[in-house]
Amino acid sequence: MSELARERFCGLHITPITRRRIDNFKRNRRGFWSFWMFMAMFFLSLFAEVIANDRPLLVSYENEFYVPVLKAYPETVFGGEFETEADYRDEFVADLINEKGWMIWPLIPFSFDTVNLNLPVPAPAPPDDVNWLGSDDQGRDVVARLIYGFRISVLFGLTLTIVSAAVGISVGAFQGFYGGLLDLLGQRFMEIWGGMPVLYLLIIMASVITPNFWWLLGLMLMFSWMGFVGVVRAEFLKARNLDFVRAAKALGVSDIKIIFKHVLPNAMVATITFMPFTLAGSVTTLTALDFLGFGLPVGSPSLGELLNQGKANLTAPWLGISGFIVIASMLSLLVFIGEAVRDAFDPRKVYR
Repeated sequence: MSELARERFCGLHITPITRRRIDNFKRNRRGFWSFWMFMAMFFLSLFAEVIANDRPLLVSYENEFYVPVLKAYPETVFGGEFETEADYRDEFVADLINEKGWMIWPLIPFSFDTVNLNLPVPAPAPPDDVNWLGSDDQGRDVVARLIYGFRISVLFGLTLTIVSAAVGISVGAFQGFYGGLLDLLGQRFMEIWGGMPVLYLLIIMASVITPNFWWLLGLMLMFSWMGFVGVVRAEFLKARNLDFVRAAKALGVSDIKIIFKHVLPNAMVATITFMPFTLAGSVTTLTALDFLGFGLPVGSPSLGELLNQGKANLTAPWLGISGFIVIASMLSLLVFIGEAVRDAFDPRKVYR
C-alpha cells in the first residue's frame, strides 16, 4: 500500500507542502535515524521502574500473586514480623518468599537510590557482573542512575521547551501583530529582563529555599521564553500588512482568530525548527546546574551529579566516562534531529 493510499485509509489529510517536508526529513538519514534512536531511548526510560528497581516485578507466595513494583506490601504478608514494607533484598525476606513461592526481578535489581551493601571493594566499585558500570561513591548502581537521570533530564527539557514555546509564541505574536507602543515597551522590557544574571539568581535562591524539579522549571521558564519571541515577532511584523490579513479584518474576523488561525501557522515554521535546539539547551542547563550543586535535590538521579562525582573521584573513571557518553549521545541526537527539521522546512533544501 502506497503512503498516499495509507493516508486516505487512515482518514488523514496531508497537504503537498507537508508531504514534501516529511519526505525531506526522511531523506536526511542522519536526522531520521537519530529521531528513532532518541525516541527508543526515551520510551525505554519511561519504564525505568520496570527495567531498574530494587523491588520484584512479580511475587508468587502461597499461590497468590503480588506486584511489589506497583504496590508496597508489609513484611507480614510474606510471613515476616514487621508491619513495615518488605525489603526484598534482605536474605531473611527472600528466604521466606522462596520457601513458598518465587520472585521475578527486573533486568537491573537496583533503583537509582539503592545502596549495594555487598560490594566487593569500598565504593566507588568498578564494573562487574552485578553492577555493569560500577557504583558511585555511595554504592549506588551507575546504570540505574543513568536510566533515571536520562528520563528526568528529557522530561525537564521537554516541559521547559513546550511551556517556553507557548509563552514566547504568544508574546511575540501580540508584539508583532499590534506593533506600536506595545512592541516598543515589550522590546525594552526584554532587553532589561534578558540582562539579568540567571546563574547568580539561581545561587541566591538556592541559599534561601531547597530547589526541586518544579522550582527549577519555573525559574528557568522566567528567562527561556524570550528565545522564541524574536522569530515569531519578525514573522508577524511581516505578515500583518499582507492582503489576507487585511481581507480578514474587512470581513470582521476578530484579532485573536486572525493571530492564531491565519498568521500563526506561517510563524510556526521558524519556531518548530528552533525547538530541538532549545530542548538540547534545556538539558545542558539542567546538567550544568546539577554539576555545580544548584540543581535537583541531593540524591536525585542526575547526569550532572554523576559528572561531578567523576571529577571528585579521578580514580574511578567509569563515573565520568559513563555520564559523558550518555550526555554527549543525547545532545548529539537532538542536534542531528534539529538539523533535519531545519532542512525539512527549508524550501531551498532538496534531497535527491
